[in-house]
Amino acid sequence: MADFEQLAEQIQMSGSDTTPHLTAYPASLVLIGTGRSAFAFRLNDSSKVMKVFFPAFRHIAAEEAEIYKMLENNHFFPTLHEAGDGYLVIDYIPGHTLYDCLREGIRITDHHIADIDNALTHAAAEGLNPSDIHLRNILITPGGDIRLIDPARFRQQKHCTQWEDLHRAYKRFYKKKLFPKKIPGFLLELIAYLYKRRKSITIQAPNKAIH
Repeated sequence: MADFEQLAEQIQMSGSDTTPHLTAYPASLVLIGTGRSAFAFRLNDSSKVMKVFFPAFRHIAAEEAEIYKMLENNHFFPTLHEAGDGYLVIDYIPGHTLYDCLREGIRITDHHIADIDNALTHAAAEGLNPSDIHLRNILITPGGDIRLIDPARFRQQKHCTQWEDLHRAYKRFYKKKLFPKKIPGFLLELIAYLYKRRKSITIQAPNKAIH
């Protein structure tokens, strides 16, 4: 069995604590993703992923580990195998994120949306507050199943409307017959930028109507 702590210690970063550069890591790991707070590595010849947090966000590992433990009976989320100082080891989930689906023209269905609703409802039933749900942390597996990752903000107190907004956009736009099911990446990024900007304005001026 892999010594996950030893592997995590061999991962080297340089530069900013919030946006570091990855300078070295063991040959037994394959870099599969870079997020806002961590690098994700797949362990060779295994179905596990090691998530190693940037120096400024190492504390998030313990929080996310506790949330995964609360979700251990929710099959829509990966299983937590180990947690240590600044790292987690969870299931590797093959498939496409919803972001990839939109960019590549892979169909998103009512069944997928219903499964996401069920996953979040079950999480809420465990006393969590599902938050920061976006196109890159929802995956459709090769078998057509839904999986969610990165629940680090599921214990925040404020109400997050991101999934409500995505669900509304699915019904209002995506389901329309003439709406394009394949959208260029640059356009998705522009939509995300405008959405975040609109949300920030709404937060700064909660008593003003935003049109």
